[in-house]
Amino acid sequence: MGSMFRSEEVALVQLFLPTAAAYTCVSQLGELGLVEFRDLNASVSAFQRRFVVDVRRCEELEKTFTFLQEEVWRAGLTLPLPEAGLPAPPPRDLLRIQEETDRLAQELRDVRGNQQALRAQWHQLQLHAAVLGQGHSPPVAATHTDGPSERTPLLQAPGEPHQDLRVNFVAGAVEPQKAAALERLLWRACRGFLIASFRETEQQLEDPVTGEPATWMTFLISYWGGQIGQKIRKITDCFHCHVFPFAEEEAARHAALQQLQQQSQELQEVLGETERFLSQVLGRVQRLLPSWQVQIRKMKAVYLALNQCSMSSTHKCLIAEAWCATRDLPALQQALQDSSSEAGVSAVVHCIPCRDMPPTLIRTNRFTASFQGIVDAYGVGRYQEVNPAPYTIITFPFLFAVMFGDVGHGLLMFLFALAMVLAENQPAVKSAQNEIWRTFFGGRYLLLLMGLFSIYTGFIYNECFSRATAIFPSGWSVAAMANQSGWSDAFLAQHQLLALDPNVTGVFLGPYPFGIDPVWSLAVNHLSFLNSFKMKMSVILGVTHMTFGVVLGVFNHVHFGQWHRLLLETLPELVFLLGLFGYLVFLVVYKWLRLTAASAATAPSILIHFINMFLFSRSPTNRPLFQGQEVVQSTLVVLALATVPVLLLGTPLFLRRKHQRRQSRRRRLLDEDKAGLLGQPDVSVASQNSDEEKAGCLGDQEEEEFVLSEVFMHQAIHTIEFCLGCISNTASYLRLWALSLAHAQLSEVLWAMVMRVGLGLGGEMGVEAVLLVPIFAAFAVMTVAILLVMEGLSAFLHALRLHWVEFQNKFYSGSGYKLSPFTFAVEDE
Repeated sequence: MGSMFRSEEVALVQLFLPTAAAYTCVSQLGELGLVEFRDLNASVSAFQRRFVVDVRRCEELEKTFTFLQEEVWRAGLTLPLPEAGLPAPPPRDLLRIQEETDRLAQELRDVRGNQQALRAQWHQLQLHAAVLGQGHSPPVAATHTDGPSERTPLLQAPGEPHQDLRVNFVAGAVEPQKAAALERLLWRACRGFLIASFRETEQQLEDPVTGEPATWMTFLISYWGGQIGQKIRKITDCFHCHVFPFAEEEAARHAALQQLQQQSQELQEVLGETERFLSQVLGRVQRLLPSWQVQIRKMKAVYLALNQCSMSSTHKCLIAEAWCATRDLPALQQALQDSSSEAGVSAVVHCIPCRDMPPTLIRTNRFTASFQGIVDAYGVGRYQEVNPAPYTIITFPFLFAVMFGDVGHGLLMFLFALAMVLAENQPAVKSAQNEIWRTFFGGRYLLLLMGLFSIYTGFIYNECFSRATAIFPSGWSVAAMANQSGWSDAFLAQHQLLALDPNVTGVFLGPYPFGIDPVWSLAVNHLSFLNSFKMKMSVILGVTHMTFGVVLGVFNHVHFGQWHRLLLETLPELVFLLGLFGYLVFLVVYKWLRLTAASAATAPSILIHFINMFLFSRSPTNRPLFQGQEVVQSTLVVLALATVPVLLLGTPLFLRRKHQRRQSRRRRLLDEDKAGLLGQPDVSVASQNSDEEKAGCLGDQEEEEFVLSEVFMHQAIHTIEFCLGCISNTASYLRLWALSLAHAQLSEVLWAMVMRVGLGLGGEMGVEAVLLVPIFAAFAVMTVAILLVMEGLSAFLHALRLHWVEFQNKFYSGSGYKLSPFTFAVEDE
């Protein structure tokens, strides 16, 4: 089988890499993504490995790159995408990249520091100018209403009290939210021996740290007394106020304001030159950083891979072990030869035996990736196990469509998926970061098939937005029934419901060409008819799906050479499943084909027959479907019950017998070897004993430990799970019937409560047309939100459960692990 139906063959290879070319070889393997390295130094800590110094240097560079990237983002710039196909740099380039990176980082730190200092200085000048130009004139006013008036001079006339005290001033700026608390504290601390004036700046000033505009409060405090001044300065320091010198004469303040404006202009010029130089440095960072980031990540990945290798005893080569697909071995050999040609010694690759289970490798493409993801979400398959993904491509959309069957809803889903498929190569679509969109985009081909299959089942159900379509002529004739039944006007007036009898000649002309006849949408027993049809259809699909899963297990047993499981497990499972539930499907199909409309009134009940089958009884009122039905039913039940002990005891007893034969054969070989050794000279006894010990150790390793109790317990769990699961899983497939009816009824309710009300509105044509616009918009929104999204998600989850629990557990263990090749694909992204 191909790699899609079964995982590829994977071999464990040993690589001998020359020390001089080891870095180049591993770098080339990272570009190709062919192998998954095994850690040969698992017992060695990460700090004691050979290339730990190089890894640390790469990590230090990554920290510097993070600083440079944050500086670029801080400036409102973006980093361009790196060039495609950048190789890992040679080790000698690491020092050059480190020196250039450190130089750029130091330049950025210096320029940023200078810019911050200049901005802080410019901000101080702006605040000082705002304080001087705010219009404060000493003295302004008392801070309390009980004191002197505003025109009372602060300095008293000669001869008056305190004439020897000098008035001092404290001017500055404070944040607006602190101004009220500052004023309150000043008044309480200084007991009113001051005059304070607070005013808001007319223009907003740019914050030197955040760069956002902010409003400040300027203040001017007049006081006398040295102790009061000390208190005021301490309080302003506690509130982190900006305090500036304030001259008493207005001319001096005007001259200081002009000087501040001149300094501010000069500082703006210097700040502009600094920002221009900063933009030049950031431009160099934008040009160099993306490629450096990719190269250093690749270099770090190479050194981490080399840390997993072991050094040879001669210290001339590195020894590595890796998993590689068998089909990629020639490409691996060629890549290593090309990479090590410059060193003068070619790298060597050879396969080695291994008892560990190899990883699973299944190659996918755009179409199969989403279906393989559904399977891997349950569990990665064991090595060389049958892969359910190829069959899931058909069965998953079909089971979803059985629950979601509607032509209109399926067409909307199909068009949405088709739009994503057609636009999948557009960069804007691929680079979208919305998580919900990426989920839909990743499963676009799955949605495409789900919509397509829903259209198909919608035609079978004959439903398009819950409305039936008459594509072909109906197979029922009302005219023939009216002509032969003699329906009069009085009869029609008394009977609102009329029955069509298929036994009347000409009433039933034949089955509808495809799907359900549209006349059923007019019948009052429409739901009862669909209820019976979809329930039986669900049972048929479920038994077929489970049987197919059991049959797929045959390929696993044949591939792994477990021939005894074909007779002791697969055959009893098929007999149990088909003998009970396969027979139920046979009864349904036989009744459909055997009975006609004339005998429908006396048709036997399949459910009663199935119950009597397990009770080994018969019902007098329920006639058999065919001759000898009771004998057949009793035989099938006995066969099904007889398979249970075979399932339970067959495999453990066979494995126990096989183990005993192997042990007896080994004992016989050991006795023969001992007898042969007694006849050999004493000189060779020691060497042969040593070889025997090695062979014995190897045989012990190859011999799997056999514990009968564990095998029996495992087989008992499998038997109970299968036998009970056949019953519960068959009932679980009835969710197909339930969700299909629920979807149809929700669609019918939505049509009846929205569109039918809108179409039934009376009035003029223009008014009704205008009213239909919002009504149709509401119908469309609810259709997408309820029926497409909510019902679609519900049907998706139920189809997922049917595949994981009812289908895959018949043959798929999912206990493996993926092959994770060493590749630079992530670094390139």
